[in-house]
Amino acid sequence: MTERKPPGVSVESFVDRQIREATERGEFEDLPGWGKPLASLDAPYDELWWIKGKMHREGFAVLPPALALRKEAEDALEKARAARSERQVRDILTEINEKIAAALRMPPPGPPLGLTEFDVEAEVRTWRRDHRDPA
Repeated sequence: MTERKPPGVSVESFVDRQIREATERGEFEDLPGWGKPLASLDAPYDELWWIKGKMHREGFAVLPPALALRKEAEDALEKARAARSERQVRDILTEINEKIAAALRMPPPGPPLGLTEFDVEAEVRTWRRDHRDPA
C-alpha cells in the first residue's frame, strides 16, 4: 500500500476501500495457511511472539553456553562417526576438544558443563571398526 490517505476521508473508510480493492484484484487468494486455524489461537499472549517465531523459522536457538557446547559436542561426535577418513575424524574431534578444553579452563555461565574431551584415538579405533570393508 503506497497510496496516502486523502485529507477529509476517515481512516476506516480508506482502509475498507483498500481491502475491498485488493479483494477484487484477488490479492487474498491462495495465501499460505488459508482455511487453516491459527496455530497460536489458544496459546497465551507472548510479547516476544514475533521474535520467537523468526528465530524458529531461521533455525536459531538461544541456549546457555554450556548447553550449546554439549549440543555441539554431540553433533561433532555424530559427524566424526560419519566421516569418510581417519583424518576427518581426527580434525573434527580435535576442533571440538579445543573448545571443550577452553570451557573446562573457564567454565561458561549456566548449568554445569558435564563434558570431558573426547579420546581421539579411541574414536578413531571405533571408526576403523565400523568402516571396515565387509569383503
